[in-house]
Amino acid sequence: MPKIPDLVAAADPEARALARALLATSHAALAYSDAETGQPSISRIAFGLAPDGTPMTLISALAPHFAGLRRHADCAIMLGEPAGKGDPLTHPRLMVRACAIFVEPSDPDRPALRDHWLATHPKARLYIDFADFALVRLIPQSALLNAGFAKAYRLTATDLTGAP
Repeated sequence: MPKIPDLVAAADPEARALARALLATSHAALAYSDAETGQPSISRIAFGLAPDGTPMTLISALAPHFAGLRRHADCAIMLGEPAGKGDPLTHPRLMVRACAIFVEPSDPDRPALRDHWLATHPKARLYIDFADFALVRLIPQSALLNAGFAKAYRLTATDLTGAP
């Protein structure tokens, strides 16, 4: 059987910029493993970036993905929405493989992360301090950017956050 060539390119400056633009959104789809069955599951989540550019979310223990991420930290997020016209598969989208790290109430970074979250998600002020809510860092491991027809790029965590 002939080897299929890898048609996915390494990230270039344009791909990095598009990926970072897609990260600047307020919601995402989260893929996670169900806590009880281990089967793949998906949910829409509130989404944002920490001050250092790390993806994060705020979730309630009532949501099934809370228990799923507590049990299996590996997850993925999908960002990007099709525009009103044209083939949805031609619109850019970013899939990020990540590891979920819960920000515990005693974490010294929590107050700053809480304030930053509220600056970008002000309606969360109603529930962010409820005992069942937790901030969760989604530490990028790698990513795949589909920038439209025949434009696919592999990205590293550094490509996404710009951190050294």
